[in-house]
Amino acid sequence: MLSSSSCNFRFCNTISSTSFISTTTTNTYRRSEFTHLSFLNYLNSKIRSRVAAKPTVLLKTLEILEWDKLCDLVSSFATTPLGRNATKEQLWSLDQTYEESLRLLTETRAAVDILNYHPKLLDFNRIHVLSVTTGINHVRTDSSVDGQEAIAIANLLRFAKSLQININYAIRGSNDLRLRVKPLADLILDLKTNESLVRSILQVVNENGSIKDSASQKLEKARRRVTSLNNDLFLLMNTLIANEASTRTLEASKKYGRWCIRSEAGQLTRFKGLLVSSGVGDGNIIEPVCAVSLNDELQEEEAAVAEAEAEVLLDITEKMKPDLDGIVKLLYSIVKLDVVNARASYSLSVNGTCPELLLLDGKSNLLRSEGSKNDSSNFVYSNKKQRMLHISQVYHPLLVQSHKQDLEEARRDAVKSTSMGLKLYFQFRRKKMQTQNILKQEVDPEILQEKVTQLEKAHPTPVDFVVDINTRVVLISGPNMGGKTVCLKTLGLAAIMAKAGLYILCSEPAKIPWFDSVLADIGDQQSLYHSLSTFSGHLKQISDIQAKCTSQSLVLLDEIGAGTNPLEGAALGMSILESCSVSGALLTVATTHHGELKTLKYCNEAFENASMEYDEVYLKPTYKILWGVPGRSKAMNIAERLGMLEIIVSNARKLYGAASAEIDEVIFDLEKSRQEVEEYVHKVSHYLRMCKDVGEKLMLARRRINESCSNLNKTKMQQTSEIALRVPGARIFFIKLCYKILAF
Repeated sequence: MLSSSSCNFRFCNTISSTSFISTTTTNTYRRSEFTHLSFLNYLNSKIRSRVAAKPTVLLKTLEILEWDKLCDLVSSFATTPLGRNATKEQLWSLDQTYEESLRLLTETRAAVDILNYHPKLLDFNRIHVLSVTTGINHVRTDSSVDGQEAIAIANLLRFAKSLQININYAIRGSNDLRLRVKPLADLILDLKTNESLVRSILQVVNENGSIKDSASQKLEKARRRVTSLNNDLFLLMNTLIANEASTRTLEASKKYGRWCIRSEAGQLTRFKGLLVSSGVGDGNIIEPVCAVSLNDELQEEEAAVAEAEAEVLLDITEKMKPDLDGIVKLLYSIVKLDVVNARASYSLSVNGTCPELLLLDGKSNLLRSEGSKNDSSNFVYSNKKQRMLHISQVYHPLLVQSHKQDLEEARRDAVKSTSMGLKLYFQFRRKKMQTQNILKQEVDPEILQEKVTQLEKAHPTPVDFVVDINTRVVLISGPNMGGKTVCLKTLGLAAIMAKAGLYILCSEPAKIPWFDSVLADIGDQQSLYHSLSTFSGHLKQISDIQAKCTSQSLVLLDEIGAGTNPLEGAALGMSILESCSVSGALLTVATTHHGELKTLKYCNEAFENASMEYDEVYLKPTYKILWGVPGRSKAMNIAERLGMLEIIVSNARKLYGAASAEIDEVIFDLEKSRQEVEEYVHKVSHYLRMCKDVGEKLMLARRRINESCSNLNKTKMQQTSEIALRVPGARIFFIKLCYKILAF
């Protein structure tokens, strides 16, 4: 984010580029419209300059990961135009330090708590920030603000005061909430609002931006005179029309601020007049001679009204000047709050998790760990191994959004098919299909409902990432169409989102390192313009990645060593990955089909294998990652599933060889053993939870028994005391009995 001084500089730049507007036109609406447009263009140019300043390899990575789509999605949750542009600018910067990323996450978490307390507390829709911006520009250039800008500034100040009152009320009743929202509460409570300026504006300006009659005696007198003249002229026009033989084609109207009578072309009238204009469509517009003096007087009084209004607005402008810097700072703070609100609203909409952000050095030593306040004891095997990266059930955010949109559209179509009537619905569908160049066909409502059901079941599949702190390279293998590429993109987006202050779409808890940059080589890097083949394009991107990455970077490599001779590709891929493990990025995640690369784990402890799970029964991928086990390509099974001739598949299996098949069987046995171990671990965890629950219940029962015994003893002592007081000589016996009970 920008500092307050840089915010002032931005406003000044906007003023210098747009101040000519106020001197070239007197139309305040057009002036404001152009200034708003210039300011938004300025912000958009700032975003474009940030993008252009980034290294090419980083821009390619962001393009591959579709970061721009996620930025647009998050910014849509901002409630003001400036907030949306500022959100994009902040998300595109990606130059945050570890401390800045922690601050962004802290702000997001505080905003989430505020929104959970009251969903509309950070809704800035009521503030017309663009009118506030143009008002600030006009005050700076000694131009007069208009009524819309004046009331917008008053509403800004009123909203800030209301926000302070609401936040103060919220944190006063809950000490826990006060601590959680402190980062934003301090910013909100420090906002400066000038209530006397608000009163001054509201005394002379209506809520719709018009100037009140009571703003000045001069204005009130001039408006009263204008109203009287308008009434007199209207009556005069109607009298002249009534005296005509044919009144149907005559009409009283105003032209250029003067009262006239409209008639058909060629129509003769009894009154004398001046021809103001004539045309084929409009007919003749005539100003009666008897109305000329009144029209002149009307225009003089309207000029007097405009002059009086200008004096009122100029007086308001002068009153704003002493507080101008405070208004600028307040507007900046509101925009900043809207940016935080956008991050928090998006994080809530996807039910995200605040990640625990780790700071690791080049040797994977943990320097700092802050962010999520979740209990880290829930990590699997956390008592045995320390994790660098642990994200459970993480989703690709764009896939989730796409699925959500498809499901909403399917539900709308299904509702329309049942509520509009079949005939009307089919007409609606045919028209929609024609605009989308789709074949015309009538869709049965049952089919639409079935589509909704299928989409509800076909939710995107989450994946798990579990990487030990000593691991530098993770190699993911497995079948084609198994989801390896989506896993790489999911991890890349999760890392960037955490750095930018966004929640991750995963289950709690989430632990992820802070990466200074995410660099990826994913997809087809072929370039005809640069005369690069697919293989050459990959090598060029990998070379750029190695030149750019540091010991705190995340590198994602898809199908490393592919696109050339398998043996050479495997050797090159092995060399690249070994280089990454020694002096490369903090973490490198690569996918491959080369079997030779899977053996690196057994000669270098910096490597870890993983594979995409494949359902052997239904012969289809499950899109889940199996950690610690290398995968098989399943090319034969996929070819068979896609309908290739059986003789071709059978011959391919023979050519593949028995030795390779045996290796696959060993891998299959490893996968099976891993699944069995996971089942046992799950059962043990279940029994441990049951034992813990039983232990807690036993402790509770014991506590209740002790309380019951204590209450019973007190009751007996009270009853005995009452009896002893009534029976003579029993007092000494009662005291001895009490000593025995207490001793027991």
